[in-house]
Amino acid sequence: MNTRPSVMIAGCGDVGSRLGLLLSRVGWTVYGLRREAAGLPVPILPVAGDLLSTQCPRSWPNGQLGYLVYAASASQHDETGYRQAYIEGLRNMLGWLQQRGQAPKRLLFLSSTGVYGQNQGEWIDERSPTEPTGFTGQMMLEAEQQALNSGLPTTLVRLAGLYDPSRPWLQNQIRAGLRVDREPPQYSNRIHRDDAAGLLAVLLQADLRGTPLEDCYLGVDDDPAPLHEVVDWLRERLGVTQWAEQTMTRRAGSKRCSNARARALGWAPRYPSYRDGYDSVGQRKS
Repeated sequence: MNTRPSVMIAGCGDVGSRLGLLLSRVGWTVYGLRREAAGLPVPILPVAGDLLSTQCPRSWPNGQLGYLVYAASASQHDETGYRQAYIEGLRNMLGWLQQRGQAPKRLLFLSSTGVYGQNQGEWIDERSPTEPTGFTGQMMLEAEQQALNSGLPTTLVRLAGLYDPSRPWLQNQIRAGLRVDREPPQYSNRIHRDDAAGLLAVLLQADLRGTPLEDCYLGVDDDPAPLHEVVDWLRERLGVTQWAEQTMTRRAGSKRCSNARARALGWAPRYPSYRDGYDSVGQRKS
């Protein structure tokens, strides 16, 4: 009898693949669902499927499925794209489970700290009011509610801005002279992609051991820093001296997110601050 725990990672992109590799190393059977599944790293078992289809993928696994991680991301950043990825996609996924008579022990739904509308530098935790003003946060809240109403035990994981220095979006902005407001400080929250995967693995392993999980966790590092501080630090690392004429306007407001609940479960970020996460960038000063 196979007693290996199993998980389906729906929308198995970058963070999903990192999670899958972590779980595989500790004995899990990992299925990864995405449209182009052949490129998934071994030993993640590929399941080719389209979350926008009501038809269950032909390579969907039989038997019981232990856990479901819904980690889809929007392919287009407008209201339609968000609705398709997070609301319609989840609805179809839940329909597939019903078609196959499968009821995972828990659903982890990857959401965003964008569900919080606070913009005055307030400290935020899982109990803070969610009153987003933009469509992205509003769509995510609707999707969260659908997950919570799915009939499956559900945990929401609200991730802050994902980053990895090997994906140099921010560095490129800095080199272009990114200018941000200093007063009032615009607090920014982030989490290294490896730490996001690590948090999801900790949650799944905890549930497998029978540790009670809360219905929501914030996935952020220890350092919700003012964006101008991050920019100044990276400018020095990269040796950038020029400034762009325009100041960048941020959509995400200004808030400080606490990871105390996740830490209480035993998780700790390997990269507690942007300084740790971006340590490989640029030349270290002697």
